[in-house]
Amino acid sequence: MHWKIVIIGSGNAATVLGRKIKSAGHHILQVAGRNEKAVTGLARELAAIPCTNFGKIQPGADLYLVAVSDEALLHIDQWLPIRQHLVAHTAGSVAAEVLQPTATHYGTLYPLQSLRSDRDALPNIPFLVNGNDDYARDQLLAFAHTLSDKVQIADDATRTRLHLAAVVTSNFANHLFALAKDFCVAEKVDFSMLQPLLEETVQRLEQYHPASMQTGPAVRGDESVIRKHLNMLQQHPALHTLYRQMTENIQRSHGVAANGNT
Repeated sequence: MHWKIVIIGSGNAATVLGRKIKSAGHHILQVAGRNEKAVTGLARELAAIPCTNFGKIQPGADLYLVAVSDEALLHIDQWLPIRQHLVAHTAGSVAAEVLQPTATHYGTLYPLQSLRSDRDALPNIPFLVNGNDDYARDQLLAFAHTLSDKVQIADDATRTRLHLAAVVTSNFANHLFALAKDFCVAEKVDFSMLQPLLEETVQRLEQYHPASMQTGPAVRGDESVIRKHLNMLQQHPALHTLYRQMTENIQRSHGVAANGNT
């Protein structure tokens, strides 16, 4: 089945999901949003009709996909006053019930992925799906399976917990990468040499529990290396603090005493 979709939003999530939806063979009828330039550009890319007046959103779509900010979602009853047939939002931590004023059937279609419109390749996107009734859930589940082979039903609480875990694994990890990059630039060493290490670390997660793969001076209790590293980081206070805190946490988690004894 080829679905008829209206996308509401024009940012990173709307753009990447729009591309994913189009590549799956669905027909995007319309892209709606307030930013005329962004809406027009995305609509052109997706071969859709641009719309900056929410009162003129087309009826008759199979799904109205709302990919806007959490703040905009919380006030959706003020700017999307019509009752569409099936509406879903893509937010990680906003309850599905926020859509109740706008639809008879509604739910969530959360992409568990970091979405960047400036990336050429379409990422592999797991989806967490739920609906306010059997019809909404089954329809959204079927649609999600046309976009991804990794789809799960998840209620609001489950989706929010996975969203938090995603922040830790992606956003926090990326911040560490940024600090490491700044360190390498300041110390005139090549950050790109770390790429194979990062890839190997992530690939191990497919087979092993992360704790069993922990390596480094902290888990070894190598205090001489830890002290040397902390001394080297005196001019990098943010990284110095995180290095010390992470080292202490790793040692507590693995039962490693500060003097290296277990």
